[in-house]
Amino acid sequence: MTDTDADAIKITPLKGLRGMIANNMRRSLDEAAQLTHHAVCSVENMWLRKEKMAEQGMNISIEDLLADYLVRTLKKHPTMNGRIEDGEIRVYRNIDLSFAIGLPGGKLMAPAVFAADQKDIQERALARRDALQRAKTGGLTVSEMTGGTFTLTNIGRSRVRFFTPIINLPQLAILGVGETYTELVIDNGQLAEKRMMGLSLTFDHRGIDGAPAADFLSDLCQEIESE
Repeated sequence: MTDTDADAIKITPLKGLRGMIANNMRRSLDEAAQLTHHAVCSVENMWLRKEKMAEQGMNISIEDLLADYLVRTLKKHPTMNGRIEDGEIRVYRNIDLSFAIGLPGGKLMAPAVFAADQKDIQERALARRDALQRAKTGGLTVSEMTGGTFTLTNIGRSRVRFFTPIINLPQLAILGVGETYTELVIDNGQLAEKRMMGLSLTFDHRGIDGAPAADFLSDLCQEIESE
């Protein structure tokens, strides 16, 4: 045992599920030409929509709303909804949206809600909660764990506004959601306090160019702000 080992408060072998996750992350960085765009958007209207839904008895979270805007934007930008497999860029008609979730013991999963674009917001919210619950109990199928076409990862409860999410291979892109915070902005010539959110889009430059990715992220912000 080295002096460094003696000072360690915990040693976790990088094997098993933790090792598999580590290898997948490393493989993603090795294989994909990853680039990240960042943007800030106002979420005042999104929060108003959430409050109105709550008044109607609808249990819809901020993540459910973001998924709704994301699906709308992916329909406008179908080339973002795809995977690179066997040396081919494959764009898909159905939007199979994966939701990243961190579990106790350092486990990281991203179960997919299949055909998310064919569900309304309540159906999608129920499917998301069901998938996340089964992720905690080991009840996911292999296809649910590996079959998504785009991933949403949310660390909005932290103080991190922007980050660099790692692509969930073989998908083409992943959207990272950061902190919601207040900021003084000029609104119709008046100084006003607005709720803002940081968004981070990592994409595989092998299949998506920088300008289309920027257009996608800009349009997503427009969807969120104009609701």
